[in-house]
Amino acid sequence: MVYLKLLLFTVLVPGTVAVYVPWRLASGRPADFDLGPLRYLGLLLMAVGAAFYFRCAFDFAGKGKGTPAPIDAPKFLVTSNLYQMVRNPMYVGVITLVVGEGVMYQSFPVLRYAALVWLAFHLFVLLYEEPTLRDKFGADYEEYCRRVPRWIPKLRRR
Repeated sequence: MVYLKLLLFTVLVPGTVAVYVPWRLASGRPADFDLGPLRYLGLLLMAVGAAFYFRCAFDFAGKGKGTPAPIDAPKFLVTSNLYQMVRNPMYVGVITLVVGEGVMYQSFPVLRYAALVWLAFHLFVLLYEEPTLRDKFGADYEEYCRRVPRWIPKLRRR
């Protein structure tokens, strides 16, 4: 059942934020800048971003026994896989995907939208998510926060 809820959430929320809105912002518009064949690097960013999101979503469902939706949050603190490098890899993945779309579409509106989405994620993390996780997981979450950075991935293990 958790995977069905995960699918529904993924289609509705990341599907809207990371696929539908950027597509609408860029569709029917000429390119705002010309990267030539370098624009296809956007496809790499899109693939990396999508892979981050799906890896994290499956970790939430499998290890955390929940979904990314705040109303069905994981019951267990997930700190493995990508969560060892950065505390918010799912958000990093979504932003990477949207930036990739901005590069691929060569669209300033999509890149500006990516910045707004990051700001919304950042405020949500600071004002809701981190306080909620501190209340729910206590010392385990505090220790996790000391070890793992919020946004910039830690690429080496200590």
